[in-house]
Amino acid sequence: MALAVPFFLFFIGLEYYMSKRLGKPVFKFTSSIVNMNIGVAERLIDMFTAGAFFFFYDYLHKHYAIFDIKGSLLMWIALILSTDLIWYWYHRFGHEINLFWGFHVVHHTSEEFNYTAGTRITIFQAVVRTLFWSVLPIIGFPAPMITTMLIVHGLYPFFTHTQLIGKLGILEYIMVTPSHHRVHHASNEQYLDKNFGDMFIIWDKLFGTFAEEKEEPSYGLTKPLESHSFMWQHFHYLVELWYVVKQKEGIRAKLAVIFGKPADFDPNARDVVESWFLSKNRVRARTQKFRWYVVGQFSVTVFVLFFLLLFEHHIDIVLQSLTGVFVIITLINCGAILEQRRWVFYMEFARGCVLLLATLYYFPYPTTFVLLSGMVFGSLIYFSTLQRQYLNTIYGR
Repeated sequence: MALAVPFFLFFIGLEYYMSKRLGKPVFKFTSSIVNMNIGVAERLIDMFTAGAFFFFYDYLHKHYAIFDIKGSLLMWIALILSTDLIWYWYHRFGHEINLFWGFHVVHHTSEEFNYTAGTRITIFQAVVRTLFWSVLPIIGFPAPMITTMLIVHGLYPFFTHTQLIGKLGILEYIMVTPSHHRVHHASNEQYLDKNFGDMFIIWDKLFGTFAEEKEEPSYGLTKPLESHSFMWQHFHYLVELWYVVKQKEGIRAKLAVIFGKPADFDPNARDVVESWFLSKNRVRARTQKFRWYVVGQFSVTVFVLFFLLLFEHHIDIVLQSLTGVFVIITLINCGAILEQRRWVFYMEFARGCVLLLATLYYFPYPTTFVLLSGMVFGSLIYFSTLQRQYLNTIYGR
């Protein structure tokens, strides 16, 4: 998991370099940062949950397996085909059922299509996907085989998120290629709900959901989100779904919305919930310093994440949790700074408090407690002054 961080960053950097060489503007600063922020959060939360998924598969295999499958070549082929077929239906339900779309929509919110978009995966998606794949240990595939295959299966689609690779000849008939996946991420009407396969395109051709890339795709949602908020990117559709369900009378009507199609969903719900939950209190920055500040924060966050994953077994759970909270607050703050929100200083203050708690935990001495308490009380006394100086620093006067 730790090595995945520099691995993905290397190919993102390579794609950026090649896009500049080829003169194809496929990267936008703000959306690329937002994409990678979501990827950082997914890697972080995976650290706490990946083991649980393994033991869940292992438990199902030991207690409910129909067959006892061994790792022969034929069984590995059967496993990769089974994994991809289950993904196809999980993915298709994720586009055709409102509840599942609420978990999956984060991956499609980006209006750019590059390797950074391939990192936009949420923990919600991982949990739902695990429930779908739980049929594999029940069939008889052991947990080590499943976990190994899921690593391969999770790695492959990252490379289909690019505009720099054209059509790939005979592979277009068998594998999911960048051309196929560009269609899947497009908001063009003729491309909607097409090409759900992850590794093999054969399922789409078999079940009638295949579309060939012909005209230039337009990426993102049919109704753009127009928000860089880390939290809103994750929860906006679930909040919209909650709002519409709340308006319905009776269980049957509510369930019809929850398990209905996103195509039939009320598009006006977003305007209502955004007026409730999205603050309009912004500034108009006169400088670009806040962008460099976000880059600095993101760089530190990736550095912290890498070493946290690398030395996970040498760090106790309390420090792991505090570091995780620090990273999540930073990601929320990055999104808020990109949106030029005035309340970002509160997130900075919270992040500082997490650092103080970690320091106190690591150095649990009375002197440390007194010094840190003094810093907190001093910050509270001069809170308004510090806030004004902070906003002037990142946004300009």
